[in-house]
Amino acid sequence: MRKLFLLLSLLSIVSAASAAENHIRPGLWEVTTTSMLLALVPQIPPEQMQKLTSLAKQYGLDMPQIQDGAATSRVCITQQMADEEIPSYFHVQESGCSIKNAIRAENSYKMDLVCTHSQLKGNGRAEGTFITPERFSGWTIFNGTVQDNPVNEHADTSGRWISASCGTVRSAH
Repeated sequence: MRKLFLLLSLLSIVSAASAAENHIRPGLWEVTTTSMLLALVPQIPPEQMQKLTSLAKQYGLDMPQIQDGAATSRVCITQQMADEEIPSYFHVQESGCSIKNAIRAENSYKMDLVCTHSQLKGNGRAEGTFITPERFSGWTIFNGTVQDNPVNEHADTSGRWISASCGTVRSAH
């Protein structure tokens, strides 16, 4: 259960942070991540899913809506975040992960993810493209261990701008 939470957190970190690229529209974004691991979520008993949700709240995260192998969350991108050439990544330090070799070329980005937390160790890669200032798509791979269990995960991510107002959704910073 914690393995799933940590990996979901990792995928959410990279997915939502990827929305904070330069030349994008600030405001409320919907970010959807699909993966084989997320497809297994319906097999988690409701009481364990409730524990997972509680664990996420302890880390200050809202559990994304998970359906049909996809996790969907809403992220508030501030003007400051939208103006950053290389985005500031939120919760990366808390999860024990850092971004290395971040490269921005026009509307595309590439970055390496290095995780050294006692519960989450390994390396990943994220790449994506902003199709318009209101839409992006990309992918993330991660190879390592989550609570000493081997993980080799690939996730596809897409994002779309919803509105200029974030409403009650907190910014990622």
